[in-house]
Amino acid sequence: MALPKRVKFPLATLLIQAVFIIIYVIFVDYEDAADPTKPDSDYPTPRYYPMFQDVHVMVFVGFGFLYTFLQRYGYSGFGYNILLGAVAVQWTLIVRALFFHDMASGSRVKMSLIEMINGDFNAATVLISFGALIGKTGPLQLLVMVILEVVFANLNQYIGTEHLTASDVGGSMYIHVFGAYFGLAVSRVLYKDSHETSTSLRSGYLSDIFALVGTVFLWCFWPSFNAVSAVDDGRLRAVLNTFASLLACVVVTLAVSSMLSRRGTFDIIHLQNASLAGGVAVGTCADMPIKPWGAMVIGSLAAIISTFGYKYGCDILSSKWKVHDPAGINNLHGMPGILAALAGAAMAGLATSNNFGDSLYVVFPARASNGTIYADDRSANEQAGYQLAALATTLGIAIVGGLLTGLVMRLPVWDDPEDEYLYDDRDYWEVSDQGFPSDLSEVRPLNTEGY
Repeated sequence: MALPKRVKFPLATLLIQAVFIIIYVIFVDYEDAADPTKPDSDYPTPRYYPMFQDVHVMVFVGFGFLYTFLQRYGYSGFGYNILLGAVAVQWTLIVRALFFHDMASGSRVKMSLIEMINGDFNAATVLISFGALIGKTGPLQLLVMVILEVVFANLNQYIGTEHLTASDVGGSMYIHVFGAYFGLAVSRVLYKDSHETSTSLRSGYLSDIFALVGTVFLWCFWPSFNAVSAVDDGRLRAVLNTFASLLACVVVTLAVSSMLSRRGTFDIIHLQNASLAGGVAVGTCADMPIKPWGAMVIGSLAAIISTFGYKYGCDILSSKWKVHDPAGINNLHGMPGILAALAGAAMAGLATSNNFGDSLYVVFPARASNGTIYADDRSANEQAGYQLAALATTLGIAIVGGLLTGLVMRLPVWDDPEDEYLYDDRDYWEVSDQGFPSDLSEVRPLNTEGY
């Protein structure tokens, strides 16, 4: 006999958390700086905690508010964001240990600020994928996704960083491209006609304002997201380049939004999302000397690509490929992430010690032979090729991993929502009738122009 929903979800989540605690008891300890028996260890808090805090706010507040855009799905959009993020951060430390830690040495895995930042990065990857599935999946299905996606994401990053040695300081390939196309692949497997025809697939004036709050959080803190993994002068460049790209992106987004409207008006969806594409598009080359004007050009291109994507791309994906993308992650994360990868490859091909200085061997460590600077192991063109190989690998693992994960999530045991509860909080949340939108006649369906 099948377990009821009120038993199945608590049982699964408590089991997952219990397994995490047992693994942490056996294998995980503080990093040396937090160990009271090692007082002379380097103290990383001033270097990493301020930017870690920014990234943390982006993941748990920025994404959370951004996903409240659906009129009847605000509890779920924000609530599942927190749940998935919390599971992803804990699970990441364990999975990364399998790929990046020498388990044979017998040393314990260290819980450090750097690993917590990586945990937030993996949470961001999962939450990007969630954007393609928002309103169409139950919490058990989402738990299956986070467990599997973190494994595929770290496999991809391991190949990209340890074998291809491709530079991607802001995670445009390893986070944004991967998360977008993983989520789209899952969406393709789970596709049903009702996902597009549901009357609850609507945003409203207040839900759009709440989503815009998420946009502001993400926009303000994005320089930290791109810069936290950089070092020395590269970290400062990452902050400045990301800020310049975001500034240009906002201006061009509103210009293109008005141009695409018959009445010359703005679409709030474009401001909520496309205005952030500059942060994605500059991520791979954020710590490279692309100059402020170069960052602005990248941000402007990202705005054009993303705004056109929100205007036309979602409908094309849905009608031609049966890939439903309610949050438009292909337009905010996927295509701008590919632009970032191409920009990074172009900069890699142009990189010399004259224009990069000593940073050449920090940004592209494989360019240094046996760790000795000024003794090139890879040529600039070879490094550019490895950058493109990392993009191709990311797309391949994301799509294949997403298809396989979708097949698992489609199993009946995981309780996908009934059609009447698509994009609706009432299936899994206690919702008061007071204030809950029962009449959807005054809110707009997504992907249409105007209210």
